Formats: sequence, structure tokens, C-alpha cells
Amino acid sequence: MQRTSFAEMHCSIGQSLERIGEWWTPLIMRDLHLGLHRFDDIAENLGISRNLLTRRLDALVTDGIVERRAYQERPPRHEYHLTEAGRDLVPVLMALMAWGDKWATPEGGPPVRLVHRECGAEFTPQVCCSGCGRPVSTADVQALPGPGAAYGPGTKVLARRSGIAPGQDHDPSPSGREIGHSHSG
Repeated sequence: MQRTSFAEMHCSIGQSLERIGEWWTPLIMRDLHLGLHRFDDIAENLGISRNLLTRRLDALVTDGIVERRAYQERPPRHEYHLTEAGRDLVPVLMALMAWGDKWATPEGGPPVRLVHRECGAEFTPQVCCSGCGRPVSTADVQALPGPGAAYGPGTKVLARRSGIAPGQDHDPSPSGREIGHSHSG
């Protein structure tokens, strides 16, 4: 079954899903982060077919999320490691895990505990403001058009709310109209 492509979607979430939205991809990335780097180890841990794993790893390498490193010449064998872009996705996976722990917990409770190496505390990942460091929720966030805002698939609602017409680019000046809802709490 062919999945829908988000390649033409003018949205950072759509573009991210184009690269990591295949069902197996977050699990492959989880295994790489946890230290499984050899093809056979990943295939065995996930129970994924070799053909499917090959396709997923090739796509991740092409997208610059994973790098292939040779560890044996005859026969050629490679390990797979997260690139900087791949390592930057790990907090996203941790946030997804935290959501799953809260809303889709496997029987017996969360299978993983996260411990911050620096302070030794067990923690639950959360999204925080990069300006003040405080946690944010949907009620705390306003979405404004960015410099790439345009009328297109995935951003039509944003464009309509900000007065961007089809074919028109957004003026990213701070005086641009606010998008979304402001909540006080």
C-alpha cells in the first residue's frame, strides 16, 4: 500500500512527516539511539522484514538523518548511526513516548524510564519555551505567520487567517496579523 506523500505540503510538520512519517521509522530511530547500529540487530529487535528495513534505512540516509559507516570490508558490512539531524529528532521521540505513557500506556506501565545524566533525576519530557524555559501547552501558544508562510497545501488555514491570497507570499514583519487563539491562564 502506497502512503500519501507530503512533499508538496507547505508545512514544516508535513515536510518532517515526509522524512520520518513511515510507521517503522521512529522505531528504527529509537533503536539507533538506544545503541543498536547493525542491520541484523535492528531487524531482529523490531521483527521487521529485511527488505522493509533496507528501504527505511536507505531513505533515512538519503535524507541525512542517519549515516552509514563501514565496519567490515569483506564482505562489506555497515553500521547505522544518527546524524546531527537524527539526534535532534530524539527529543521529539521522547515527547511522543511521554504522550504514549500518559494516553496509550502498554499493560504493566511505561516500558522505559528516562534519567537525566547531568542531575540523575528521572523525568518526563515536556516542551518548554526557548525564551524563558517554562513548559508550554496549547493554551500558552500563539501561532503567527513565519517568513515562509504561503497559501498552499497544509497552510491554507494559516494563510486565510492572515490575509495571504493564493500566489502571494507573507510579509514577515512583526506587524503581521496574529494567527490562532490567545488564552490566558
